[in-house]
Amino acid sequence: MIMKFLLIAIALIGTQFTASAQYKKASLQAAGLTCAMCSNATFKALKTLPFVDKIDTDLNNTTFVLHFKPNAAVNLDQIRSKVEGAGFSVAKLTVTANFDKTKVENDAHIAFGGQTLHFLDVKPQVLQGERDITVVDKDFVSAKTFKKYKAQTQMACYETGTMAACCKPGSGTASKRVYHVTI
Repeated sequence: MIMKFLLIAIALIGTQFTASAQYKKASLQAAGLTCAMCSNATFKALKTLPFVDKIDTDLNNTTFVLHFKPNAAVNLDQIRSKVEGAGFSVAKLTVTANFDKTKVENDAHIAFGGQTLHFLDVKPQVLQGERDITVVDKDFVSAKTFKKYKAQTQMACYETGTMAACCKPGSGTASKRVYHVTI
């Protein structure tokens, strides 16, 4: 019995490391940065994230490239929260992820990296290798862009950012975070 428990625990830990490693880096464009001090405040805030290994900056485009630590669980909401905590907002967040024959289609959820991704405005395809996905949730894009993608889904999770009853009826995961993305 104990041996069976240990094997299950090891398998779950291995799964967590594999899932976490699927996000490689993110390109974050911040809105509202007007000076070098603004960029520095944002840089310092992002540097405190436990899953960030290093940050490259492009001050001309107010962009930060976050390189993630291997096997670290990446939390996209924490990235947004750090930018907002520095007094600014996210204008665009594009994440480079490593896919392994992942089938995606428009207006559908997939489990990925320990999270749920809801793909919008995509053609049915199988993703293989590194691909860039852009987060199109509220507070990750402009109000105009959010409205554009809202018109492309019938699921309530896009408005709330959480798994809604319409998304997975009877699943009991109403509070699970759903990230809405496009390719």
